[in-house]
Amino acid sequence: MKMTVAEALVKIMVKEGIHQAFGIPGAAINPVYKYLKDAPIGHYTMRHEEACVHAADGYRRASGEIALAICSAGPGATNFVTGLYTAFIDSMPVFCVVGQANLGQLAQEPFQCVDMPDIAKTVTKKAWSLKKAEDLPGILQEAFYLMREGRPGPVLLELPLDLQKAEFEFDIDAYESKPVPVVKPDQAKIEEAVKMLAASKNPIIIMGGGCFLSGCAGKVVELAEKLAIPVVTTYQAKGGIPEDHPLNAGHVGIQVGQPVGNEFFLGSDLVLAIGNRFSDRHTGDLKTYRGDRKFIHINIEPKQIGMVFEPDLGIVSDASLAVDALLAEVEKQGLGPINPERAATVAVRRAALERKTDYDCSPMMPHRVFREVNEAFDADTYFTEGCGITQIWSGQLQKIYKAGKYLPSGGAGTLGYEVPAAFGVKVAHPECHVVTVVGDFGLTFMGEEIAVASAFKKPIIVVVVNNAYLGLIRQNQKGLGFEYAVDMPYNQDGTIDYVKLGEAYGCVAERVFSPEELKMALVRAKASTEASGRPYVIDAICIKTQLCDMGNSIAAIKSWAPEE
Repeated sequence: MKMTVAEALVKIMVKEGIHQAFGIPGAAINPVYKYLKDAPIGHYTMRHEEACVHAADGYRRASGEIALAICSAGPGATNFVTGLYTAFIDSMPVFCVVGQANLGQLAQEPFQCVDMPDIAKTVTKKAWSLKKAEDLPGILQEAFYLMREGRPGPVLLELPLDLQKAEFEFDIDAYESKPVPVVKPDQAKIEEAVKMLAASKNPIIIMGGGCFLSGCAGKVVELAEKLAIPVVTTYQAKGGIPEDHPLNAGHVGIQVGQPVGNEFFLGSDLVLAIGNRFSDRHTGDLKTYRGDRKFIHINIEPKQIGMVFEPDLGIVSDASLAVDALLAEVEKQGLGPINPERAATVAVRRAALERKTDYDCSPMMPHRVFREVNEAFDADTYFTEGCGITQIWSGQLQKIYKAGKYLPSGGAGTLGYEVPAAFGVKVAHPECHVVTVVGDFGLTFMGEEIAVASAFKKPIIVVVVNNAYLGLIRQNQKGLGFEYAVDMPYNQDGTIDYVKLGEAYGCVAERVFSPEELKMALVRAKASTEASGRPYVIDAICIKTQLCDMGNSIAAIKSWAPEE
């Protein structure tokens, strides 16, 4: 039967399991909107195109489903790029569709015409511009396959306006998804890995974000329990092992790392790394990080193994299938607890090395903000984080008890991810509290998306750590011996008013100065969002010049927090 490209696109998206769309309509994409109007796909009109991708990204992280990000041509389409990069580096599949000028005019520099596939090719698994109507089904089949295959990631499709309205022969019943191959581990390498574990004295497991993508965080904990191995998590895997689990040794890293994680890692002789990338903020100085210890690296993406350094054993596999195979081989080889005495010290050292948060001063220490947030929300609460000094404190100090509840921009460190991602999470889980803790400067990136949460009655809670500085950049500048263009006194002196900002966007909002005020504000925020459906903004006034703990090596982290 004859069908327009726009109609076929929408029908295929429905068949591929798209249930939600985050977009901004425009003249160059309106033919698609004509068919979205009556499709079984929810649509949320965002306030900025970048936010469309962040919201779809947040929705995917929280729900496990691919969502659509859609916008018009030209500057709208180019605004997608930061969202694409954020999703790409964190392995998040997002289906992005953008409009384009008429096909026959592309060489004539028409209005709002830009080559999006060429721009987006480094931040997507693949990007296409449709040239013939009949190519659409094949492109979409490959697009959905690529988003799901191997290391997941976003794709982009550019649709010339005239082609959206062009007809071609298409039968939706004949369309089939391309099957995604299962990436199984090499059994001989699994056997070698278990032998290496058996020969070690002080092994440690790194749980990476790939364990969330494959849904095997619980299995990794089971493996750790069988072998009495401490578990450290990367930033992307925060919450993969409960905060209070006896084997949770925290994070390793030079910024969001924790003293207990760095200590246990440095004391290890074998590292079993599952679904991680060995990023620079995790490893710090590589000579210190590698030391004399051996490494087993499991990753579904072959290029990741050996990208930073060559492990002693590399295993290409889906993380879940690899852990299943390890569990079976451990049973087969009869391997039991490796060093239970060391494992028994994890909880003790974790408590002894925990950073101080019970500061009572006003304005508040940022650490106290996170203490109050930890106490205010239950284990089912979702959190999003962007970048900056607030993100570092969040990674160091927030307590997360369940896998997939802490959803940060990791590899990109994107200011502006926080609020739209939180909105996407709230769309996925309206029954849960969704909280973002953001700096006063970070809120000005994509903060307008609070209006979307208000308009659609998706009440997120925004806690602003207001230190009136570009805190992390100031800290970096101080290390270089200067300070310039990073102070923002107007964010605290009343010139800039985040309470009025929140109210203008339809929120309930308040400003707090002390821990007790913050504690009560969080109580009100939970009750208000549950009752009214309106988002809630809390502007928490903090000490301006507090630095965060960090360093260049996991063996040399400088603490800046006062002990008293």
